[in-house]
Amino acid sequence: MKGLKLNKGYYIFSTLGSILILFLLIPVAICLALGGAALGDVVQDKEALDAIYLSFHAGFVSGILIAIFGTPLAYVLSRHKNSFSQIVVSSLEIPLALPHSVAGIMVLLAYNSRAPIGSLLSRIGLTIEDNYWGIVFAMMFVSAPIFVTTVRAGFDSVDVELENVARTLGASLLKVFFKVSFPLAFRHFVAGFVLSLARAISEVGAIIIVAYYPKVAATLVIERFLGYGLDAALSLSAALALISLAVFASLRLILKEAEQ
Repeated sequence: MKGLKLNKGYYIFSTLGSILILFLLIPVAICLALGGAALGDVVQDKEALDAIYLSFHAGFVSGILIAIFGTPLAYVLSRHKNSFSQIVVSSLEIPLALPHSVAGIMVLLAYNSRAPIGSLLSRIGLTIEDNYWGIVFAMMFVSAPIFVTTVRAGFDSVDVELENVARTLGASLLKVFFKVSFPLAFRHFVAGFVLSLARAISEVGAIIIVAYYPKVAATLVIERFLGYGLDAALSLSAALALISLAVFASLRLILKEAEQ
């Protein structure tokens, strides 16, 4: 009788979960089914191909920069938990709560070539207005919190005693990090990189504010939808979805092999 009740509860949970899965997958399936017939047009569309390439190129550059600066930050926040670190963590989560257009306004205000910081950046070639680096900056702003939060959770799961033992054996902090902490948290690093990359490539609101040109794929989809209607945006949307699924599946597989 008890087993029957457990099974009944399991079926209820499964049913509720299945409804959400269908809600998420049905739009994807319809887009791929309707847009798949016109994928050949995308292959011959230079503007679309350039926009897709730009999206992934800027996304990967954004992800690499976030990993370089965000991994040490995640480690420090994990190992030093105090009032100041809690303020930092809360501050990092601000971009997640902002409307995308507001995030773009903030990035533009802070780093445009006439702002104090932006003027310094522009001297070394990092101009953001309608520029490649504007796309990268906008992507970093909205996706960095996801990476740091995910990787910090990974370092939290690593037993500090293992690090302490390594330190007592004479290992430096950097050696402990690369030989003990980072390998044990690598799964979270992979998850954080993939999630932040996905978030960066899908961004559109902040990018439109900061750098409408050159056009990323998401911007081009909106432009064609507003200018020519749903059918004009459908093939590019389907192509972008397929490429994204293929890239992220391949990336997960490659990083999983590297982890093993």
